[in-house]
Amino acid sequence: MPSPFPGMNPYLEHPAFWSSFHTRLMVAIADAIEPQLSSHYYVDVETRTYQSDESDEELLIGIPDAIVFAKQPDPSVPEVPATKETVVATQPRPETVAVPMPIEIKERYLEVREMGTDAVIAVVELLSPKNKRAGEGRTAYEKKRRLILGSETHLVELDLLRGAKPMAILGVRSVSPYRILISRSQQRPKADLYGITLQQPLPSFSIPLKPNEAEPIVPLQAVFNQVYERARYDTRIDYHQPVPSPKLSEADQVWVDELLAPIRGA
Repeated sequence: MPSPFPGMNPYLEHPAFWSSFHTRLMVAIADAIEPQLSSHYYVDVETRTYQSDESDEELLIGIPDAIVFAKQPDPSVPEVPATKETVVATQPRPETVAVPMPIEIKERYLEVREMGTDAVIAVVELLSPKNKRAGEGRTAYEKKRRLILGSETHLVELDLLRGAKPMAILGVRSVSPYRILISRSQQRPKADLYGITLQQPLPSFSIPLKPNEAEPIVPLQAVFNQVYERARYDTRIDYHQPVPSPKLSEADQVWVDELLAPIRGA
């Protein structure tokens, strides 16, 4: 069953779905552009790894291999009842606590490379909550972004998350919840920006290559639809629940309620 939304489905921004959706979408984009590349290029699915801990519990939901240790006390350790007064001095007994455990968070991104030289021609990124929130993840990504923008490598940056702070882009005239940035190295500092609303389908866009080379097209909405159906999100998402944070505008909320009314039985 297809997604009820015409474009990006905001329910996939929930931490329970985002990590697997991020991986599936990046692999699907790679599969979509690979047949369009000439023999001069190939595409790699790369992985970036961050260290996180239980303080980022909301980000860890749904992440494979992320073990969030229980916050409940160990039932095998008897509790020591508190007393108001202690007449006889006793040896203090330790209480059972937990420490934040480092957990690896993996993010996929794409590199289009030149055959033979392995030079990185274009980088395709899908921003994650870790990239957009203040902290180690954002700092690391911003550093990489600056390096790319100062090089001969093209950058394609997809932001399909409404929450947190967007990446720096100058001269933006309209505000939209979703954005796709196409930065061609030979045109910098100018770049192309697709602003996408909740009610619009996701656009198709091209991946920049070397001059005079045929550029592969990413039919993003079609790719998204395939990912949504293959992952069976229609049976996993409870559309009776509200849209994940951040809160929608009043107009968008009315539109979403009308859109989902047949599913909710309202």
